[in-house]
Amino acid sequence: MTVLEVLTASTDYCKKRNVENARLNAEHLLAQVLGRKRIELYLEFDRALTEAELAPLRELVRRRSEGEPLQHLLGTVEFCGEVFLSDKRAMVPRPETEELVELVIADCGLRIADLKILDVGTGSGVIALSLAAKLPQSQVRGVDISEEALSLARENANRLGLADRVEFSKNDLLENLSERFDVIVANLPYIAMSDRDSLSREVLHDPEHALFGGEKGDELIHQLIDQAPANLAAGGLLAMEIGMGQTDSVVSALGQKKYKDISAKNDYSGTPRFVFARYG
Repeated sequence: MTVLEVLTASTDYCKKRNVENARLNAEHLLAQVLGRKRIELYLEFDRALTEAELAPLRELVRRRSEGEPLQHLLGTVEFCGEVFLSDKRAMVPRPETEELVELVIADCGLRIADLKILDVGTGSGVIALSLAAKLPQSQVRGVDISEEALSLARENANRLGLADRVEFSKNDLLENLSERFDVIVANLPYIAMSDRDSLSREVLHDPEHALFGGEKGDELIHQLIDQAPANLAAGGLLAMEIGMGQTDSVVSALGQKKYKDISAKNDYSGTPRFVFARYG
């Protein structure tokens, strides 16, 4: 079979098993097997593939068709212009979270020198490392309750040459932290346990502790709101990604805790997704 024939067959197989963007997935998987960039496949449509090349592709296509995330199969994910390692140790970062990074940088304005930034629930480290890369004079720390996620974050720091600038450590939200930060950013688990059955099979491959925030979904977000004043410098920024339908309760909680400059921000699709506030 030629490259084009294999792509067509793999695409059809994925479509029948309800894989979104089936052709794109097939191209990524074949490029992975051949050690090519995806765009290079278009120059080799007529090349015949060997059995040694087809066998690993069949396995990858099978796993993708059963719902394993493409990022896990490729072992990487693009985020904020960089390539990060991605596997089952941490949640696959979503495109919306790139917007959170952009908004944090924009909100910091001209105060970009010597900022102390904390990423709570850092997972694979994409937020902390992206901020460190884009704010080279900042001091960045990432905390997470999962040792597995932290090991992945450290591998990503080494991969990007940022291991000497970003510290990762195990912590349950802000418990027992005495430092104060100019920015606390968080993309915490915000899905309600009752919504489990509505999630895609791909999302369910993420670690449960990275998905579910409790019975209502926003419990960890409210804990962070309660804890953050003790760890924010005067006028410090708390920036959070939240779930659908949680904006009103989060904004209300911030107001009750005497935060100021509270604002809800939509993602590019117009969905309320982020809440920013300052304290002190």
